[in-house]
Amino acid sequence: MAKNPNFLRGIFLLMVCWIASTDAESYKYKDPKQPIKVRVKDLLKRMTVEEKIGQMAQIERKVASAEVMKKYFIGSVLSGGGSVPSLKASPETWINMVNEFQRAALSTRLGIPMIYGIDAVHGNNNVYKATIFPHNIGLGATRQVDMDPELVKRIGAATALEVRATGIQYVFAPCVAVCRDPRWGRCYESYSEDPNIVRAMTEIIPGLQGDIPDNSTKGIPFVAGNKKVAACAKHYVGDGGTTKGINEYDTVISRDGLFSIHMPAYYDSIFKGVASVMISYSSWNGIKMHTNRDLITGYLKNTLKFKGFVISDWEGIDRITSPPHANYSYSIQASIAAGIDMVMIPETYTEFINGLTSQVKNKIIPMSRIDDAVKRILRVKFVTGLFENPFADFSLVNELGRKEHRELAREAVRKSLVLLKNGESADKPLLPLPKKASKILVAGSHAHNLGYQCGGWTIEWLGLSGNNLTTGTTILTAIKETVDPKTQVVYNENPDADFVESGEFSYAIVVVGEHPYAETHGDSMNLTIPDPGPSAITNVCGAVTCVVVLITGRPVVIQPYLSLIDALVAAWLPGTEGQGVTDVLFGDYGFTGKLPRTWFKTVDQLPMNFGDPHYDPLFSLGFGLTTEPTKVELFGQHREQFSSQL
Repeated sequence: MAKNPNFLRGIFLLMVCWIASTDAESYKYKDPKQPIKVRVKDLLKRMTVEEKIGQMAQIERKVASAEVMKKYFIGSVLSGGGSVPSLKASPETWINMVNEFQRAALSTRLGIPMIYGIDAVHGNNNVYKATIFPHNIGLGATRQVDMDPELVKRIGAATALEVRATGIQYVFAPCVAVCRDPRWGRCYESYSEDPNIVRAMTEIIPGLQGDIPDNSTKGIPFVAGNKKVAACAKHYVGDGGTTKGINEYDTVISRDGLFSIHMPAYYDSIFKGVASVMISYSSWNGIKMHTNRDLITGYLKNTLKFKGFVISDWEGIDRITSPPHANYSYSIQASIAAGIDMVMIPETYTEFINGLTSQVKNKIIPMSRIDDAVKRILRVKFVTGLFENPFADFSLVNELGRKEHRELAREAVRKSLVLLKNGESADKPLLPLPKKASKILVAGSHAHNLGYQCGGWTIEWLGLSGNNLTTGTTILTAIKETVDPKTQVVYNENPDADFVESGEFSYAIVVVGEHPYAETHGDSMNLTIPDPGPSAITNVCGAVTCVVVLITGRPVVIQPYLSLIDALVAAWLPGTEGQGVTDVLFGDYGFTGKLPRTWFKTVDQLPMNFGDPHYDPLFSLGFGLTTEPTKVELFGQHREQFSSQL
């Protein structure tokens, strides 16, 4: 009897559907329709010890390769400060590198995608031609009085796009430290000495990650698609309160003090769905934070119900011992037991993986602790959409350094500037400066140095000097573009007094400040302006009407020069968009910034924060003079130039 082809075709289709149904049922973690909780549970039960421990390892791109990713089931790769695929690498080059690591991760037995992290702390600052926003201390100055959360939220959204433009899905930002002593080399990474200002600035998290849905469970991480990134609140907890501001040192404070000053921003970060929390190098009352089970597992995970993952800092577990790495086996045991889920190793990954594997197999660390860590890491990967969209394409490459982002950075600069002095009296202000003048002098080491203007964590970890590091506009260039074409602009970085006195200048602009630094390299017990800054101030301001613009990551010693200076502006570390400075110097916009931290008279007063019994500042927290935009003549009618929102 002849076979019925329609009958056979029907049987075949039924078998295909049955196989597909069985596959979906047996591999629930691959099914995007399943709840994330179900997907995590399904994937976790399939994983070997080696696969789980691989997920807990984050390694530097310099030691990563397709072979390493596959052999050790690596869960995450990062770029440290200055670690790039090539000098002045294009977005396409970054994407190709990230995708190469991703292909290797997906080729493993279970196909678990890796997540790539980078320090995007003021824009995508490792990357050539990225928009560099003001460092956090400047952003803290934008919202002291009228509270403008939308500004930092928009900066977060722009940063997310510029990070995604390079194929990267995870940023080690924001820093929610409360810097209580400006001698700390990371003070510019802190928004303020005031925990309420820092709390308000956590609005950058929904900018980076997207707005968390109204019905979300507290503590569950959230990332709204492939134009957003997973964020990281850091450094948990008390990093800004160390004795004398010494980096990675001990924060000596009561539990009530820790929880009222340094903890509150983490409440807000978790409420807004932050994906991860990074642990601080510092100690609390002698206990290294990387070993503090009470605060990591007990409080962060159990009390605050944080469901994202906890990550160490760079070689953070090594630094549990003194000297670092002296007893690495103990460092592994203590940090994982404390509740750290992912370890930023970043290079000695075989020692970490072998050490942790041995401790698990010998029951020193229970499998339940490993499962908790891996659940959290997988949860973030599912939330970020990496299982459905593991690869980056070139569709967002034009977001890097986009004009609208640079305009946003320019807006942030002008809102961050704090006017500390303006003439001898309110009746005789110097600012805004006239654009029309016969001849003006621009002086100072920071007037025409983009690297100094951006500070640390820009292209390189410690920052750079010069104008070839990336794309941007120096303050000198901005001045030349702003003044009347007939105004002669003379630039002399460090003029002597005779030059100034004989120059017949209408006025002078002196731009001086700190050289770039990061972390411990920035710790300073004297907080003086480096040479030749002081001589530039005295030589120029002693001979001609002057405005001094300070490019610093914190308050510095300025009182000895204050009587010479006619107008004084704190510009912090403004980033690539120098036009934001000239926007307010010349009156296109008014000064509105307020000090995010106390400006001391002498370093002997430190630490000194608002509310202290010995509070006697040069300029108080929240101080900032204001000016109105200059009225200009346009087609015979008056109009005022007011700030516009992007």
